Amino acid sequence: MCVNFRPPDPELLDAVMGVIIDLHDTGFWKTETWKDYGAPIVRRGAGGDREGMLASYGMVPRKRIPPGVRPFDTMNARAETVGQLRSFSGAWKKSQLCLVPMTAFYEPNYESGKPVRWGIGMADQSMFAVAGLWREWEGDVGPERSFTQLTINADEHPLMRRFHKPGDEKRALVIVPQAEWDDWLSCSDPEYARSFLRRYPAEQMQIGRA
Repeated sequence: MCVNFRPPDPELLDAVMGVIIDLHDTGFWKTETWKDYGAPIVRRGAGGDREGMLASYGMVPRKRIPPGVRPFDTMNARAETVGQLRSFSGAWKKSQLCLVPMTAFYEPNYESGKPVRWGIGMADQSMFAVAGLWREWEGDVGPERSFTQLTINADEHPLMRRFHKPGDEKRALVIVPQAEWDDWLSCSDPEYARSFLRRYPAEQMQIGRA
């Protein structure tokens, strides 16, 4: 499962997706995103246009887990169970879809016998976007948002099957082709949304040690 990625800088996000995020005095996001870090996401705004915002990585932020409940991770949502698990099902059924822009994500490669951090991105080194879900929380000074990324089985993917521990199921993020970005964001039928959850062509990707 991907738990770390590199988001684009604000200028690249604007140039590629036409989205500007006004962060006022909060500062911009970090160069790498980990659990509970703020990162840019893009959703469909009220007028139908793309809308960018800062959201916390992980559908249920650590601070939202009730006292006494064992901490759990929600950075990734499995396509097979996204409509059933409580952490994700509400957003999935309401079609709260988003895109998570990035320039690379990171996975452990065990081919040397020990975990080695590798980066995965596009063959042309361009920015890309991953299918995600978002939700809103009531904050002290207004609404706060969080997000998760959707994953699918990658046992047969030429590149993504090279990651994760030996014997573990191989998983991959759902990379949405640029031509389909707006179709994904405007999708209002969860069953139709599943048609977007497919493996990205390996020949359009590149991998290497980070």
